[in-house]
Amino acid sequence: MNLSEGIDRMHTHTSSLDNQFNYRPIRGHCVYFIGIGGIGMSAVAHILLNEGCVVAGSDTRPSPLTSTLEKMGARINTRQDGSFMTLNTDMVVISAAISEDNLDLKTARKMGIKVVKYSQILGSLMKEKRGIAISGTHGKTTTSAMISSVLKTAGLDPTFVIGGEVPDIGGNAHLGKGDLFVAEACEYDRSFLNLVPQVGVITNIEEDHLDYYENIEKIISAFGDFASLISKEGLLVVNDHDKNILLAKQRANCKVETYSLDSTSDWYGKVLSSGNGKNRFSIFRKNTFFDDFTLKIPGSHNILNALAATAVCTFIGVDKNSIKSALASFRGANRRFQIIGVKNNITVIDDYAHHPTEIRVTLKAARELYPGKKIWCVFQPHQYSRTRHLLRGFAKSFQDANQVLFADIFAARDNDYEKTTMNSVRLYEETRNAGVDVRYIPQLGDIVKVLSLQVKPGDVVITMGAGDVWKVAYDLVAKLE
Repeated sequence: MNLSEGIDRMHTHTSSLDNQFNYRPIRGHCVYFIGIGGIGMSAVAHILLNEGCVVAGSDTRPSPLTSTLEKMGARINTRQDGSFMTLNTDMVVISAAISEDNLDLKTARKMGIKVVKYSQILGSLMKEKRGIAISGTHGKTTTSAMISSVLKTAGLDPTFVIGGEVPDIGGNAHLGKGDLFVAEACEYDRSFLNLVPQVGVITNIEEDHLDYYENIEKIISAFGDFASLISKEGLLVVNDHDKNILLAKQRANCKVETYSLDSTSDWYGKVLSSGNGKNRFSIFRKNTFFDDFTLKIPGSHNILNALAATAVCTFIGVDKNSIKSALASFRGANRRFQIIGVKNNITVIDDYAHHPTEIRVTLKAARELYPGKKIWCVFQPHQYSRTRHLLRGFAKSFQDANQVLFADIFAARDNDYEKTTMNSVRLYEETRNAGVDVRYIPQLGDIVKVLSLQVKPGDVVITMGAGDVWKVAYDLVAKLE
């Protein structure tokens, strides 16, 4: 299948859905983002700025993402006190983390300004192009970044919105001139159901966001709804070694292709070698040799991400040489096993892992990459509710680390009840009982001090979490100089 044929296969009529998407700002509209520093929110703000919208917003703290937006012309308030809201504001965009008692949101409601969710804006943008949506509990960001990198290498200039900064393709967002739109599809609050993709990916389905979903059955049901959104001319790509996905994919009305490291899948990978931070593997399609591939990023989970990306891009019509070339040069997204520095023969790595499975596979990759070395893991739990629901899973996920340091929990969307029923001390005790050498050091600054005094040449330090634990990695590298 050639490239034009592949793209044509993705075309679908969406006129019947036009009424669903009445959230589209146009050039000249003033759009205000509450929580503009969030990775997804900043990405959409980036695209709207490039489309000629007037963008303003607020966040509780400045960041590199907000600095980039300010350089592009956005006005940003760090007080979230309603003072930036004006009668000229046409639309207010909120993330799932924004509660009704937020002063910016209260001001917008009082002024009668239209308020929409981030995912609704994203869905409106996607419907204008041919959408590729990547979902799953883990691996969304890397897989989205891989697909975007391949499409860029193939000269298709896609628009993309990714939940992480990807240096290879210029950041977390891009307004492309091509007809493809790649989006990381978040399942929280059923947000991904605002998308209508022609190609979808489900990497895995596990318990997470239980503050919203309550149980795994409801999570599976939501992913089933997502699968049902894909047009019948499209494609759903799934990891068929995930029993929960097998239930969700039954809802799909389109072609389904599977991937795994097992020859029973439509697309499967055979590991040739791993080491020195690289993966070499062969890809087979329906038991026929496809080609040999190389990745610069470690871990078998990244081979799985590459398989999903290859399946998607092949369906679109990208030739395998372009896929091989893009994946071989792909360096990963920031905060995904990102080496921050090597000082005094001490390697400092930062990773976004904030779920037991992510922690486990990341530490396994580190153990394979650095055999025989002492691995320090600094973990900042993300959300009181997630820590409570997945407590036992967290406690069992640090086995490949030699020394673990826990910081206090980073709060996000947590209510007072959650904050009173869970804390890092309970996680520390549960992890210690699992046989892990663990310490509880509440403040990130104190963790930096401990590490700077105790790490030795040859050691590896990995900071983990979805909060601001990344600061430990950078501060430690600075102290080691």
